[in-house]
Amino acid sequence: MKQLSLLGSTGSIGTQTLDVIRLQNRLYAEGKEAEPIKLQAVCAGHNVTALEEQIREFSPKLAVLYDEKAAQDLKTRVRDLPVQVSYGMDGLCEAASMPSADITLNAVVGMIGLLPTLTAVRSRKPVALANKETLVAGGALVMKEAKERGVPILPVDSEHSAIFQCLQGCPGPGAVRKLVLTASGGPFFGKKREELTDVTPEQALHHPNWNMGQKVTIDSATMMNKGLEIMEAGWLFSMPQEQIDVVVHRESVVHSLIEYQDGSMIAQLGVPDMRIPIQYALLYPKRLPSPVQPLSLTKYGQLSFYEPDEKTFTCLAACRRAMARGGLAPAAANGADEAAVALFLQGKIGFTAIGELVMQAMEDQPDAPCDSLESVWQADRRARERVRELAKG
Repeated sequence: MKQLSLLGSTGSIGTQTLDVIRLQNRLYAEGKEAEPIKLQAVCAGHNVTALEEQIREFSPKLAVLYDEKAAQDLKTRVRDLPVQVSYGMDGLCEAASMPSADITLNAVVGMIGLLPTLTAVRSRKPVALANKETLVAGGALVMKEAKERGVPILPVDSEHSAIFQCLQGCPGPGAVRKLVLTASGGPFFGKKREELTDVTPEQALHHPNWNMGQKVTIDSATMMNKGLEIMEAGWLFSMPQEQIDVVVHRESVVHSLIEYQDGSMIAQLGVPDMRIPIQYALLYPKRLPSPVQPLSLTKYGQLSFYEPDEKTFTCLAACRRAMARGGLAPAAANGADEAAVALFLQGKIGFTAIGELVMQAMEDQPDAPCDSLESVWQADRRARERVRELAKG
């Protein structure tokens, strides 16, 4: 039985992970081919009710809420159960490194996911990674320590999972010419910059294909999500950005591709459902039944592909610029985006201002190496403060 510590259990990735666990455990109980999964820890931000329900269903040893007051409420609610309740960053790190877990799935949103990932790596726990900020802001630190300790980082994002799957059986890194990340294009595909000035948060949160949290959905609408994924792919697969392409694929059926030196391309296809990459990361290298319906190519009929519009969706260009600069520029771009998206959701800035603020705050970050957690956090804080200053005019 696989033992799992799940960080971010009440969010989109977390709840879909629970679907995977339910199916594997049910099939196993029925005597069918499956790998049962036992939840050792569940962690959330402040959703007491949802976490209590998960505790009562899955009986973890540890439950963590980032908010201390919420954790005290949870402790009262589950006092009849043999579960330890913790809170804050210390609680997240405790869950990330708990001895009884075989693997840690980090689905926390934002910079708070970086330290728990490093903590899991330092405890030699394989990490199924859905927290983008871990590699965008701290990729140099995380991958260095993971390599030194021989700890696998298994991608959960659908695009990076697709590349990871396509690379199975690859004869060596020199065989790959480039990686191709697919992008849905979000709800504003085909729009020009002047058409996006009056976009509302409600419109930006209406994604055509995927069910995701607010931050990720806005990032998809601005194409910041794809820029962050370029940086992630660079660290995960040791690939320079000039060998990482992006193509807009509206149907979200081809999740990403690799191109070999001989011109052959290999793609991973599937219905747009995050439970496939989640299960692959948790059960790798096994291929077992999943909660997802099989892909029907005849249902889709046609698959379309387009060049991304970096002039309209400037976040993508900002991320490429940050990756080219290296050092702390990616951490600044990430922090600036988190601050800008929050301001947009609050109605304090317009949609097109997100990309402008990310680019400016990233360019204002001085050249400096990414050589410590403190330097990453400082770059993140400076970028957030700069965005707030610029937004005030």
